[in-house]
Amino acid sequence: MNLYRLSLDFSCVFSAFSFKSENDVNLYSLLRSYVLGHDAMKRMQSSNVLVSGLRGLGVEIAKNVILGGVKSVTLHDQGQAEWRDLSSQFYLREEDLGKNRAEVSQTRLAELNSYVPVVAYTEALTDDYLTQFQVVVLTNSPLEEQQRVGDFCHSNGIKLVVADTRGLFGQLFCDFGEEMLVIDTNGEQPLSAMISMITKDAAGVVTCLDEARHGFESGDYVIFTEVQGMAELNSCQPIEIKTLGPYTFSICDTTGFSDYVRGGIVSQVKMPQKVAFKSFTTSMAEPEFVVTDFAKFERPGQVHLGFQALHSYQRKHSRLPKPWCQADGEELVSLAKEVNSSQTGSAKVDELDDTLIKKLSFVSAGDLAPINAFIGGLAAQEVMKACTGKFMPMKQWLYFDALECLPEEEGGAMLTEEDCAPRNSRYDGQIAVFGIKLQEELAKQRYFLVGAGAIGCELLKNFAMIGLAGGEGEVIVTDMDTIEKSNLNRQFLFRPWDVTKMKSETAAAAVKQMNPSIRITGHQNRVGPETERVYDDDFFESLHGVANALDNVDARMYMDRRCVYYRKPLLESGTLGTKGNVQVVIPFLTESYSSSQDPPEKSIPICTLKNFPNAIEHTLQWARDEFEGLFKQPSENAMQYLTDAKFLERTLKLPGAQPLEVLEAVYKSLVIDCPHSWADCVTWARHHWQCQYSNNIHQLLHNFPPEQLTSSGAPFWSGPKRCPHPLEFSTSNDLHMDYVMSGANLFAQSYGMQGSTDRVGVAQILDSLSVPTFVPRSGVKIHVSDQEMQSANANRILQHAPVSLACFPVCQPMDTVGLTFGCVCLSLVMMTLTSTWTSLWLLPT
Repeated sequence: MNLYRLSLDFSCVFSAFSFKSENDVNLYSLLRSYVLGHDAMKRMQSSNVLVSGLRGLGVEIAKNVILGGVKSVTLHDQGQAEWRDLSSQFYLREEDLGKNRAEVSQTRLAELNSYVPVVAYTEALTDDYLTQFQVVVLTNSPLEEQQRVGDFCHSNGIKLVVADTRGLFGQLFCDFGEEMLVIDTNGEQPLSAMISMITKDAAGVVTCLDEARHGFESGDYVIFTEVQGMAELNSCQPIEIKTLGPYTFSICDTTGFSDYVRGGIVSQVKMPQKVAFKSFTTSMAEPEFVVTDFAKFERPGQVHLGFQALHSYQRKHSRLPKPWCQADGEELVSLAKEVNSSQTGSAKVDELDDTLIKKLSFVSAGDLAPINAFIGGLAAQEVMKACTGKFMPMKQWLYFDALECLPEEEGGAMLTEEDCAPRNSRYDGQIAVFGIKLQEELAKQRYFLVGAGAIGCELLKNFAMIGLAGGEGEVIVTDMDTIEKSNLNRQFLFRPWDVTKMKSETAAAAVKQMNPSIRITGHQNRVGPETERVYDDDFFESLHGVANALDNVDARMYMDRRCVYYRKPLLESGTLGTKGNVQVVIPFLTESYSSSQDPPEKSIPICTLKNFPNAIEHTLQWARDEFEGLFKQPSENAMQYLTDAKFLERTLKLPGAQPLEVLEAVYKSLVIDCPHSWADCVTWARHHWQCQYSNNIHQLLHNFPPEQLTSSGAPFWSGPKRCPHPLEFSTSNDLHMDYVMSGANLFAQSYGMQGSTDRVGVAQILDSLSVPTFVPRSGVKIHVSDQEMQSANANRILQHAPVSLACFPVCQPMDTVGLTFGCVCLSLVMMTLTSTWTSLWLLPT
């Protein structure tokens, strides 16, 4: 049986709807809008961005901003490509040496997103030229240029980002003006809760149902809906709250309001917030620091002075300090002390850390791809904040260092100038920091990368830039997926002409262009027990390390176990929207990935799903369960019954009421519901609609009338129990017809029958169809809680003997039975299921 994979990527489902109005939709914007929101995307698409400086850091920022989907990007650079640029500028080739960096990079960056015009500019940045941009990004620029451009941008309402890297050190500065409006400070979904009580006080106290904490914080703003009794709250503007406990908070003066009766929903409202920034020059003297590592709490102020001293050194010598040169290090310390003594504001420190400043001098000539990737990613995110007003911007200086990467000094031994001197090699920027010996070791490494998606592309780019497997070593990358159009907005190694190609092979070829010396092999294997004959003992023993770029927990845990068993270091990482995590696993030294697990997701009670849904996630889960229960599980069970002699034996060993449910479902699929014509399929869909959206609701309201009271005298339909209303089917209702059309086609294809898209013909069948009037029955038990249902199921099992399926007839040859569902059909039925259930339960009557 050709079953449709329900683990289908949701981007495919959403795309089916989006493509209805546009044949060539901008996927770069579409998928990113799920994170940023539609309004934020519109603001970003009206922003012109200038990126000045196209060395490793600049190209990283430009790449991310172009993929983000701004209106246009201008690349500015007046310098020519040098050997040291090849350490991290992944769009420069050896044949580009001596050419302008912006002009060479323009063509390759423009390929990333055809919706974003990318142009190169090689003249000086004049004030008039800067006025055409909404955001200006400066990298690799002198301090005087930063001050001039920064002050001009501040006074003309242009947002500014300054970014720089010096070996293992990074710097980032933001100035978004004196009155920037942040629309949404954190990007999280607004919270909501159900109300059980509101008091009449000078500061009214709202008590929420004790099923879950409300999650609000003092200072949040909320609105009220569906409050009965104290109806004045329903029309109030957003009210600021003060939390009193996990289930209570106070609001405004409610003494003049009506008495609260029952019900109500309180929802968080994201209120715009104004943020003020100092100009570049002012902030230099009175800096605000973002602390990235509280173990280095004092370092930002020290490095702030160190970077200014580096600018002074460059003005004086027209070069950076030589790598690991003691004399240059001493001179930089002296310059830093002069800078510190000239400070009059809070930038002045009591005592300069000479050792730290010396290390800054030793590595400042370096140019490292991983540091550029990190600072470049942060800078690009700040550009998006500047364009969209989404997420709280960084205020205002961020300094980062990764000095832990330097080898530990043994017996006072240090790297020497000779170890780190330039060699006219593409790795000169890295040799300047770590020396030639480490570079030679990197070339010998044999690494296994699992996954070539978004994270995998970034890792491969960095692997190529640092020279991993650039000699005797090898990088093996495996990914069983092919490239889809929806991948192009973040998996930057792929281009539109690569769609349908294998990810691993395409990514390997792309990084080979970045660094021809990398030895890389692409596989198309899934990691798991079934491929252990490929990735066997010899394979793992030959590795120096493993990097995960996976999209599921099971595969991550499997690779974690393999790495622990073979004692191989593992680099684990993952992203979710704007959030991400990285974990370094060294077997028997650090915690492994499997050592800790996320808490289990809170499950939704079955009775809540079936009878008392009260949140959108309930309707989504109900729709998924409905789809699987109608079109996936019955077909699977029927096929197993027909082809597997041990199916019956295994089924009878299932716990609880499952054996009876499975056998009844098989009998229903093969006998009761088996269609013989398209009209039978339409009839089935129409009767199912009637059962779910009318009959069941009538029966529920018969058992629990709208005015029903509990044993304590409280209204039964209150709190999380929302009183539903039955629907009346109409062929003139598009949603009703969509449901029947989708259901009938899915049902027909389940039995290998030809479906139809003729809505007029289906309407004629429905008009001639007689649907019996439903009369609610007395004595029907509807369970209010899962505990009630479990007790009833236990009694039901005792009252029923096992069912024999030996006499079940087969309606038609089973080789025609198949579930070859199309993506659009799946998306449509999921939407109609959810929409109907939502309208039935969640909308107020």
